[in-house]
Amino acid sequence: MAYAVHFAATILACWLTAQFLSATWTWRAPRVAILCWQAVGLALGLSAMGLPMALGLAAYDRPTGSALVALADDLAHGALPPGLGVAHLVGVGVGFGIGAVLLTTTVRSVHGTVRAQRRHRDLLTLVARQDPTVPGALVLDHPSAAAYCLPGVRPRVVVSAGTLSLLDRAELAAVLTHERAHAQERHDLVLLPFTALRRALPWFGWVADAYERVALLVEMRADDKARELHAEAPLAGALRRFAACDNRITPHGALGVGDRDLDVRVQRLLVADRPPRLIGATALAVASTLVALPISLFLS
Repeated sequence: MAYAVHFAATILACWLTAQFLSATWTWRAPRVAILCWQAVGLALGLSAMGLPMALGLAAYDRPTGSALVALADDLAHGALPPGLGVAHLVGVGVGFGIGAVLLTTTVRSVHGTVRAQRRHRDLLTLVARQDPTVPGALVLDHPSAAAYCLPGVRPRVVVSAGTLSLLDRAELAAVLTHERAHAQERHDLVLLPFTALRRALPWFGWVADAYERVALLVEMRADDKARELHAEAPLAGALRRFAACDNRITPHGALGVGDRDLDVRVQRLLVADRPPRLIGATALAVASTLVALPISLFLS
């Protein structure tokens, strides 16, 4: 029973940590906050699996990993320990079921996203063109404001003709750097676990909120990469122009500069705050501890 309490406490700690990570300090250190969110997501997924397993395996009085090995051995020999009945086996099955749902939703998310990206990539070969004014990017002859990264093994940065007429040269350069940051740091893979978690654990309402917060942090991280090369003003100006457009678009499976909370991101760019090193280090330590506990229980 003690191991079940550990898993339950980890779930509660994940919720509390998520409240801490929902504060605005994360906007000043998006990279650190993303790492913390990933640790919290992994800890939550493992603990959601481990809690019903630990309840079902309480008769063994061992860490979950070694208890599962002992259960498999006992099942193979047809001799279960006293106090372990059908209800306990159901608990173990529920834990495996949650794990299966997490794995299945992850695979389905990957499959759906890859298919959408492949279709869009094929479409780009037909309708997009090269333009010497935007080296390394593809141009779509469309009046809507669009600037996005189509991630993958061969990422594509795409802008529309509407964007070329909307932005000046400095703003366009900042936007292109923003999109290349998405490709270089594989922000699509950062978001993938949270897509799976919100589908697999719909009863945790804050998990869906976590996805939205991580998606915003991903955009802020790309903003930071852009302002390292182009300063704040060009990117802030580009975001203001996108915010004023009613016809901006981003296709499914892509990451676009004008997707999320443009006003918040502009205000953040114009305020020169230093990253909160002490708070960030504390958050990393807490998140690392959170994820270490369920992992140790499964490996013991």
